[in-house]
Amino acid sequence: MHNEISFSIPELSSMKHYPEKLYYRGNIELLRQPKISIVGTRRPNPYTRAMTFELSKKLALSGMVIVSGAAAGVDAIAHQGAGAENTIAVLPCGIDLRYPSANAELIKSIESRGLSISQFECGFEAREWSFVVRNEVVVALGDLLIVTEADHASGSMRSVEYALAMGKPIYVLPHRINESAATRQLLAEGKATAIDDMDRFVAFISQQGRNSIEDTPFIAYCRTNPIYDEAVVKFPNEIFEAELSGLIEVKNGRVSVL
Repeated sequence: MHNEISFSIPELSSMKHYPEKLYYRGNIELLRQPKISIVGTRRPNPYTRAMTFELSKKLALSGMVIVSGAAAGVDAIAHQGAGAENTIAVLPCGIDLRYPSANAELIKSIESRGLSISQFECGFEAREWSFVVRNEVVVALGDLLIVTEADHASGSMRSVEYALAMGKPIYVLPHRINESAATRQLLAEGKATAIDDMDRFVAFISQQGRNSIEDTPFIAYCRTNPIYDEAVVKFPNEIFEAELSGLIEVKNGRVSVL
């Protein structure tokens, strides 16, 4: 069972050709939220894995929706870090195929709690060129692009080309000399900005999102300056993560948004 998107998505107007059709499963309202695109290698090193997960989680807690391509590696980690309810998976195949099969359960959970979209008819199997087409949609949907690790001549760098053409800001993780050669080159050429302080970056990006759209239910609730014990009962998972991430402050038994 799938549906066809019947309204225009302003972000996709930055694409060279607006998709003729878009199919979806899940919560279409996520398209109306501030979105961040995250891409990267299918074989991330341990540092990239940990940082991608943490960054996605903190961005989602601050009200951002994470967009990625459901591929192995960085894509899957970004979806998992955000949580299925805060992520959009863009598929390179028909929406009924849940490709790659190794991530079928992840994609299924995103369909149930988040949003899965595709511009390909049901039954269409992923091909080399359809990954490129998928990447353009991933980049177009986000307010900015984050590349957590990438090598030269990779699919992630094709995504960077789209971001540059669309005028999207590009951010990367700082890496050691012999790692992620492509993102280090982007920094050297002044085409990307390094995320040197994750909490400061998340605070900056989430503020931009708040300036453009309503808060998430959790953040909106925190803005009412609730009693901490009541907030813990209402949002047990979010409250602790937000406190650790520096998104909220607990003072005199009450919660406030920083």
